[in-house]
Amino acid sequence: MVTEQPIDAKADPRREPELNKLLRVAIKTLASDLHLKVGQPPKLRIQGQLKDTTGEPMTQQRIERLVSEILTDAQKQTLLKTGTLDFAYGIEDRERFRMNIFRQRGLISLAARRVNTEILTFDKLNLPPPTLEKIANSNQGLVLSVGPTGCGKTTTMVSMLDYINNTRSCHIVTVEDPVEYLIRDKKAIVSQREIGIDVQDFEQALKYLMRQDPDVVCIAEMRDAKSITAGMRAAETGHLVFGTMHSSSATHAVQRLLDLFPPNERDLARQTLSTAITAIISQILMPSIKEGVDRIPAVEILLANPSTRKLIYEGRESELPTLIRSCKEEGMQDFTDTLVQMILNGSIEPKEAYKHAPNIDELKMALKGIRADITGIL
Repeated sequence: MVTEQPIDAKADPRREPELNKLLRVAIKTLASDLHLKVGQPPKLRIQGQLKDTTGEPMTQQRIERLVSEILTDAQKQTLLKTGTLDFAYGIEDRERFRMNIFRQRGLISLAARRVNTEILTFDKLNLPPPTLEKIANSNQGLVLSVGPTGCGKTTTMVSMLDYINNTRSCHIVTVEDPVEYLIRDKKAIVSQREIGIDVQDFEQALKYLMRQDPDVVCIAEMRDAKSITAGMRAAETGHLVFGTMHSSSATHAVQRLLDLFPPNERDLARQTLSTAITAIISQILMPSIKEGVDRIPAVEILLANPSTRKLIYEGRESELPTLIRSCKEEGMQDFTDTLVQMILNGSIEPKEAYKHAPNIDELKMALKGIRADITGIL
């Protein structure tokens, strides 16, 4: 029988939390994540691989003490009630972590994802500036940043928001759980609402979103039909809307988005998406061999044009990869061409490209300068 373990509420507020020492090790080693689990030494994810530290195996008592020192009473109660807790945590006013504390087999574990508090430009993120600037300069529409967990999709989205912040006098409203990057007012004013602190839940935040007079909206994670519907409606009514989703490509993003709706609502959702969509940016992070670069994104970009809208409206999203390849001059790019470019400019090893290629044979042919004929398909 699994029993709840109490979280010790006694912590000296004058003493720096012990967890900060482990987080500093993660910062020093350029780790992306820190994992704490009972019976295991603290583990760090470095260049995508989990590695043991030299620390002693964690005990339940020690993890509870580490957790107790950084949580408020309300957070402790939420953890005891729900078995999981998400929040942002900062040290030294410069380094921030996205924390998840969760119960597994009755024991407390912790996963901390390091977030770079500096918002980097498109160039520094190795993203294509002309295309992302074109997307960010849109006056309205839905922009999705998609990819697997830890691929940098939030970083890409925030970089576009900060570009707007630097170039446009407007009101940016974000709904996040938790707030990872602090976006400071520049030319725009930025209102960042954190679930559980500024507003009870996503539903309440989205309900009153339009009353806050936003020009640009960010729904940090589009996780269900309600958040997607709110985003598409905002896009249809003249707002530029950004959101993230877990998906491997533009095609899969469209399919996943529509699958979140009940069957009897999908036709309407498909019709709305076909008019609301502005761009889908898909990316994965790959080990880099460039000096001074740890990991580098491989990016696929779908932009909305009449053909894009037609394929989505008619349920032909499986043809979107072909469309992307045929519209390079508009700023679209597919994963295969991106991988070829990254190999040729010395950013990645060919073996890494083959691991992530949508089609290995197609990549091999493309490296020889051969791509299949794409004329006459659309």
